[in-house]
Amino acid sequence: MKRRNRVFLLVIGCVALSAQAATVVYTDSQHPPTGLGAGHQVVYLDAPETVQREVFGELSADPRQAEQQAKAILQSPDWQQKEQRIAQAYQGVIQAYGLGLKKYPAVVFGDREVVYGTADVALAEAKRAEYKGAQ
Repeated sequence: MKRRNRVFLLVIGCVALSAQAATVVYTDSQHPPTGLGAGHQVVYLDAPETVQREVFGELSADPRQAEQQAKAILQSPDWQQKEQRIAQAYQGVIQAYGLGLKKYPAVVFGDREVVYGTADVALAEAKRAEYKGAQ
């Protein structure tokens, strides 16, 4: 029951986060965003992987030893903070999934218009304006 509440709160958090940002860049650490301005948000889709690597480090190749290492981390006094970091990292991924994004990098305007293939907000705005002008 406790886990279900966390997932529900995570989804509610994503909706609230999504409602706040007019322009969101969905990207990964290999495609850093540019042209950001006030009110722009960045979602790194590889954040969960990065955070989990930071939290768990390099686990042993030996399955038994890796299990012991993971259990030690899960039972550590600061596990709740680490768990929260992992959950926060997944919020953006859930948000992107909810929008139905097909690929990244992508710049999303108002949760309704998407420009794929760039993490440059200024370029995405220009492409968006060009498209609207052509219609």
